[in-house]
Amino acid sequence: MNLKVPIAKPLTDEEELEALKKVLESGILAHGPEVEAFEKEFAEYVGVEHAVAVMNGTSALDLLLKAYKIGPGDEVVTTPLTFIATANAILLQGAKPVFADIDPRTFNIDPASVADAITQRTKAILVVHLYGQPADMRALKEIAQDHKLLLLEDAAQAHGAEFEGRKAGALGDAAIFSFYATKNMTTGEGGMVTTNDRLVAERVKLLRDHGQAEKYFHVELGYNLRMTSLQAAIGRVQLRKLDYFNELRRRNARTLTENLSKLHGLTPPYEDPRAKHVYHQYVVRVEDDFPLPRDRLREFLGSKGVGTAVHYPIPVFQQPLYQKLGYPQDICPNAVEASRKVLSLPVHPALTPEQLRYVIQSIEEAARS
Repeated sequence: MNLKVPIAKPLTDEEELEALKKVLESGILAHGPEVEAFEKEFAEYVGVEHAVAVMNGTSALDLLLKAYKIGPGDEVVTTPLTFIATANAILLQGAKPVFADIDPRTFNIDPASVADAITQRTKAILVVHLYGQPADMRALKEIAQDHKLLLLEDAAQAHGAEFEGRKAGALGDAAIFSFYATKNMTTGEGGMVTTNDRLVAERVKLLRDHGQAEKYFHVELGYNLRMTSLQAAIGRVQLRKLDYFNELRRRNARTLTENLSKLHGLTPPYEDPRAKHVYHQYVVRVEDDFPLPRDRLREFLGSKGVGTAVHYPIPVFQQPLYQKLGYPQDICPNAVEASRKVLSLPVHPALTPEQLRYVIQSIEEAARS
C-alpha cells in the first residue's frame, strides 16, 4: 500500500489561528503594530539593526536593489541556479545580471567564478543561499571588499541558517527573505529586508508605502508593497517555532543521508563544515550511473506516492526570456550539469517517521530496478 508523502507541507496549529483571531478582533488588518513587532523580533533573531517587512520575497529583492540605486549601466553578479526572481529583480532595475558558475558540491555560487565575472560596471554581488545552506561568505566578502562592491544576500531559503556562527541575513551588507507557504517559516506570502544600514532600511520603508515620508506627503515614486497584520501575526508565531522546525529538517536530512549514501549513483547533499544547513530542500544528485535517470526516478517515486521536485531544471540564462536577451547558452557548465541531475526529496518537519522510512524504502527499490 502506497503512502502519500508530499514534497512540502506548511506546519501550523492553534497558535497561528489564535494569533489571526486576535488581529481580526483588533480591527487593524492592514499594516500596523503587529507588523512592527514582527520586524523587531525578526531583526533580533537574525542579529541586525533593521528588518523591513514587505509583500513577498520578490518585492523585497526589488526594493533592496532600488534602495542601493542599482540601475541602468550597472552589473550585478549572481547565480544561474536559482528561482528566476533573483535575476529578474536585477533586470527590473535596468541593470544586467552577470552569471557566475556554481560549486558542484554545495550548488552555491563559486567565489572563483564570481571573481572572474567582475568588470568595471559591477556594482554588487547578489548571493543566493541555495536550498538552505549559506554560500562561502568569507571568500565572497573578501572579493566584495577588494573590488568595493555591495554584498547582498538572497536568503529566501535560509531562515535560521548560519555561516561561521552568524545567521544568514547578517552576513553581507543587506539581505532579503521570503515567507512563501513552503519556506522554513511562512506568512502565506510575505518578505523581509534585513540590514544594519539605517538609510537603506528607511528607503525600503519609503518605497514600500507610496514614497510617503509622512501621511499624504509623498517625496518620491513608490509602491504599495506593505505586509498585512494578518501575515505578520502568523510570522511572529512561526518565528518562535523556526529553530524547532529547522532541527526537525536537519534530523530528517541526517536520516536520509545515512541511508541514501549507501546507494551507488546517488549523491546526498554536502554540508560545509563552516555552515549550518537548514535544508529548505534536501537535494540529491542522480548521477549517470544510477539505475534510473533523474526524471525516470521522479516518475517511479511519484507512482509510489512520494512527492519530489526539481530545483531548478533550467539555469536562468537558458530561460526563454534570457535567450531573447542574447545570453550565451554555453556558460556555467557546473550549473547546467546540476540542473540535469538535482532532485529534491521530502525533508519538511511535518514528515512522520513512517513517511521518512517509506521515502527511503522507495528509493532503495528504485536502486534495485
